[in-house]
Amino acid sequence: MTEDTNKAVWVVAEQDDGTLHDVGLELLGKAAELAEQIGGTTAAVIAGADVAPLADPLIAHGAETVYTINDERLATYTTLPYARAIADLAREKRPEIVLFGATMLGRDLAPRVASDLQCGLTADCTDLKIGDYTDTRTGTDYKNLLYQIRPAFGASIIATIVSPDHRPQMATVREGVFPLLDPDESRTGEVVEVEPTLTDEEMVARVIDRVTEEKAVNLKSAQVIVSGGAGVGSADNFKLIRELADALGGEVGASRAAVDGGYIDRDHQVGQTGTTVRPKLYIACGISGQVQHRAGMQEAGTIIAINNDPDAPIFQIAHYAIVGDLNEIIPKLIHAYKSKA
Repeated sequence: MTEDTNKAVWVVAEQDDGTLHDVGLELLGKAAELAEQIGGTTAAVIAGADVAPLADPLIAHGAETVYTINDERLATYTTLPYARAIADLAREKRPEIVLFGATMLGRDLAPRVASDLQCGLTADCTDLKIGDYTDTRTGTDYKNLLYQIRPAFGASIIATIVSPDHRPQMATVREGVFPLLDPDESRTGEVVEVEPTLTDEEMVARVIDRVTEEKAVNLKSAQVIVSGGAGVGSADNFKLIRELADALGGEVGASRAAVDGGYIDRDHQVGQTGTTVRPKLYIACGISGQVQHRAGMQEAGTIIAINNDPDAPIFQIAHYAIVGDLNEIIPKLIHAYKSKA
């Protein structure tokens, strides 16, 4: 299909040493949905050295067109050349919407591209929708705008943001917000090779060395998550959460209150200001269940909540509710599971 450059929804896909980052593949599924609503098409943009082989998986996950920006100078990510190459391409093709992952790379790259293109950017979105908007100051009606939805004011409210007057509409989106759809290997698409125009001005930074470190926890891929909240009481008491997670072969999660209380580090945080998860089993221990936390785990297959407050909001979405002291209940759960294992 020939891309309608006035209605295209782009995803800037990330890769590292030839491996695609999941967030770009997640966004392609949502991009296809948004493109259908505005009567447009879906495209992926991938930059680096020798990235042509990555076009096939991007097409399988929903891209109708893949722009491959190949250049040896892009082998390792640096801000200015990547931003220049992507902004130049966007100026030429004029997409309607451009989406980035809210990763370290995306949070660095997207503002540079938005500044170059002189358009708006909403960071760390947790949802995207298409809708209409009326500017009450001018009476102007806008159709099929991108609703960029994200927590604001310390996650105490959910804000819906629009960019009616400038294109493209741009947003970064958190990992795990949208599900990673299964690839369709039968899909076909167009691959467009792009030769970037880079000058010495963009190449002022040079990577001397790279040091990488694996995350201590991978909540996105976990099938079982046991999370603790403020009700756990202390960092020492979190050993109960770890023991239950270990017994079930799962990962340890936490609410923002537990992280802010210093009970556990931020890599374990689940929710709108942490990681969005979809495990088969989610056990919430001592978590009251504020809307920001529930939004990050409510799509779990089965939710078990343990809380000594029978009116805790977490019980509104739990499949199984256990009212009581987690210090008594968790050891019994561990014993019961091990005795039948």
